Amino acid sequence: MTPAGGPSLEVSGLAFAYPDGHQALFGVDLRIERGERVALLGPNGAGKTTLVLHLNGVHRAGAGTVRVGGLEVTKPNLQEVRRRVGVVFQDPDDQLFMPTVGDDVAFGPLNFGVVEPELSARCAAALDAVGMADHADRSPMHLSGGQRRRVALATVLACDPEILVLDEPSSNLDPVARRELAEVLLGLDRTMLMVTHDLPYALQLCPRSVVIDDGVVVADAPTRDLLADEAFLREHRLELPFGFTPSLGSAG
Repeated sequence: MTPAGGPSLEVSGLAFAYPDGHQALFGVDLRIERGERVALLGPNGAGKTTLVLHLNGVHRAGAGTVRVGGLEVTKPNLQEVRRRVGVVFQDPDDQLFMPTVGDDVAFGPLNFGVVEPELSARCAAALDAVGMADHADRSPMHLSGGQRRRVALATVLACDPEILVLDEPSSNLDPVARRELAEVLLGLDRTMLMVTHDLPYALQLCPRSVVIDDGVVVADAPTRDLLADEAFLREHRLELPFGFTPSLGSAG
């Protein structure tokens, strides 16, 4: 895990261009300390997804470095890096494909070499952490959307990641499921990077936000301060829901 005093994530001078020549990132710097909850904001096409795909080695940096818990993201380190970076996808169907919830949660640790009795203990703890301990024997296909989202989170927690990367976690959730997921996330003692267009959810969950636009970091500040700056939001094509007042939200 992270050495004492070291960050969970450190991105330094990260630049990347796609094969067609499109430059997606221009010297991005980002440091997230252990236990921080940070929202990654920005309009479509800003470079958010490109940045996230560097964290687990899907993309290789054209310049700069990425370190997760002090371990540099390089080809020899990819297996351990991918254990440390727990990505929870926007669509649970991308993560849930086994006959039962328990099988899905065990799949990741098994692939990283975890064996009994630790395997069962990890799976039980992960399901308990997301409030799904009583559903281990059910088919994921028979769960509600909110339950499926929480099981997808459990599949990642069972791998004991250094940092949770949440891709649009609130999308397509009804108000109750949205609240339940927020309560689960706030109760986890994990470093989190939440990629989202849902600005109220960012405020509720993440005291700090980083805004990327056109491949560069244009702001790194308390979430409440950013959302209160109407001119800044307008400039970077970020929009609050009608009638939402940042002073009434919460992030702790």
